[in-house]
Order: sequence, then C-alpha cells, then structure tokens
Amino acid sequence: MGVKSPLPPESFLDVFPVSVISTSTLEQLHQLQAESNFDVRRFRMNMVVKTNVSGFVENQWVGNALAMGKNVRLMVTMPDPRCVMVTLPQNGIPKDTNVLRTLVNHNRLDIMGGGKFPCAGVYAVVVEEGFVSIGDTVKFS
Repeated sequence: MGVKSPLPPESFLDVFPVSVISTSTLEQLHQLQAESNFDVRRFRMNMVVKTNVSGFVENQWVGNALAMGKNVRLMVTMPDPRCVMVTLPQNGIPKDTNVLRTLVNHNRLDIMGGGKFPCAGVYAVVVEEGFVSIGDTVKFS
C-alpha cells in the first residue's frame, strides 16, 4: 500500500503523525535477544497497544484501521523502519547495538517497494479525531 506522508518536509515528526507498537513485538524482541533491554522508550512511540498474541503482530495491521477511545480511528499505513536511534543510550538505558541487529536478523520488511528495512511497530494517520485514554480498548476494522 503506497501512502504518501501527510507531513511537510520541515516537520519535526519522522514520516507519519502517529506511531504504534504492541507489547507482543517488545516481548518477541526480548525472547530473541534476552540480554538486550527493549524498553519501549527506545522506540519513541506515540501509542503502545497491549496484545496477548506472540510475534511481530503489527506487520499484519498495515492497511487496516484501528478504532480506540472516543471516536478515534487510525489507518495503519506502513511498518516503522528503524535506524541507529534505537541503539543509543537514554536515561537509565545503556547503548546496545544488538537492539537494531535483532530487528535486522528477525523483522526486515519491504517498505513500499524501496527495499527491506529492520522494523518495529507501524505508522498511522488519523482518520477520525477524538480522545484516547490509557486502558482504552483497541479494535481492528
């Protein structure tokens, strides 16, 4: 699915306005490389969805809508390609090049025909605005 980014070139955001990751992906990464710290802060996500299945579940979300909170609807546009930023140290989290290496070895995805990139999470655009709170249910459509 080829979706053009709605952001102007000078935007502070990466590619799309919303980034989403699942707890399943974080757990999958931990299972693959238990010595590394896959703290969600490494990935700088807007939303973390609690899931109870295994694997990189967001890979199947691309092209689908996520409904949550009060009237919020997101369209998942593409996997979220990762770079060296996820390996850098942060407050209480040491530098770890194995974070990116694990994605390279286990979740490289084609990004809109541009080649395979290490991915974790997905990008989305807002279809319907509303309010989201911690603990809201997320539904797929």
